[in-house]
Amino acid sequence: MSKRVLLIVAGLFFVSGIALAVPPGRTLEFTKSPMGKVTFSGKIHADAGVKCKECHNPDTFPKMKQGTVEIKMSKIYAGKLCGKCHNGKRAFAAKKSCKRCHKR
Repeated sequence: MSKRVLLIVAGLFFVSGIALAVPPGRTLEFTKSPMGKVTFSGKIHADAGVKCKECHNPDTFPKMKQGTVEIKMSKIYAGKLCGKCHNGKRAFAAKKSCKRCHKR
């Protein structure tokens, strides 16, 4: 295989990696909340049996790039975004467990 082909393949892999969901072992940090930083762990969610497409779909998180979806607690409490699962039935209720996500 030529160097050019390898570079193209590596480039496509890198570009496609940007669009992927947070894989197990990786985290995202959201630091703009006045209640404290929120860290999303791909591992915790994967270990709980959550598949990427359960959240990354047109109804929940249509775009998979951090900063493209406005996350508001009112949306979560209404059963949207994280609240689709964090409703006290499938996962802990966001309304009753603020400190499980928000760390000061």
